[in-house]
Amino acid sequence: MKPASFDYIAPESIEQAVTILADNGDDARILAGGQSLLAMLNMRLVKPGLVIDISRINEQDRIEIDPDGIRVHAAATQRSLLEMAELSKRNALLSKAMPWVGHFQTRSKGTVCGSIAHADPSSEIPLCLATLNGRVTLRSARGTRTLDASVFQTGMLSTACEADEMIASVYFPNGPVNAGFGFNEFGYRHGDFAIVAVAATVTDAGVRIGVGGMTDRPEIHDFPVLSSGDIDDALNDLAWDLKGADDQHATARFRRNLVRNLGRKTIEEATRCRA
Repeated sequence: MKPASFDYIAPESIEQAVTILADNGDDARILAGGQSLLAMLNMRLVKPGLVIDISRINEQDRIEIDPDGIRVHAAATQRSLLEMAELSKRNALLSKAMPWVGHFQTRSKGTVCGSIAHADPSSEIPLCLATLNGRVTLRSARGTRTLDASVFQTGMLSTACEADEMIASVYFPNGPVNAGFGFNEFGYRHGDFAIVAVAATVTDAGVRIGVGGMTDRPEIHDFPVLSSGDIDDALNDLAWDLKGADDQHATARFRRNLVRNLGRKTIEEATRCRA
């Protein structure tokens, strides 16, 4: 299919972009990398009257590092984050998760903020943001506001971003000091959206598990310190709490088994990383 007709504009600054958004509201969509939006346009799942292309705004195509985390601006690609020289030292969870995101070709165009905006519950980047207690900064003509990841994603492909707002940046904290991190997922082909994805953080205080693909948003659960013998019981309880659902990709039962098996594998990986 081809998209329904729409107008196109490429603003020269973020100020111009949010002014255009304010004037058009629900009838406009932001385009950065296009790896999510173009498919939805072609299938006519969305029919905006105006597409605002921010990919040429140089100030938005950058990644900033501070002692506590990484800030990725709206037009920075997934590839630029994955290939960042200090990523494995700065943010071990992102370093482990990013190779699972799409394919080389899609990472070269797709943006980190675009993945957060699309809010697919099986997507790796929103799962990492939620597991790390990250934040999303929204910009509009009215001003700027910052939301915690747990507040930003409200459901399946649904966020707290208002019609006149765009994501200006997302911030990934480095995570707890002396923590171990793990990430694993199962999909039918590498680069596809995961059937289930699991992120884990292990510290002296306990274990944090992030699960994608079981409900309509990333699910984050904190456990006390788990001995090897406690892990299976904790993950079994978690799998039943999340329930999962049957669809064309997998049954709820299969998804629960993935939580149990991937969960143990990921916790053990995170624990080894601390040694």
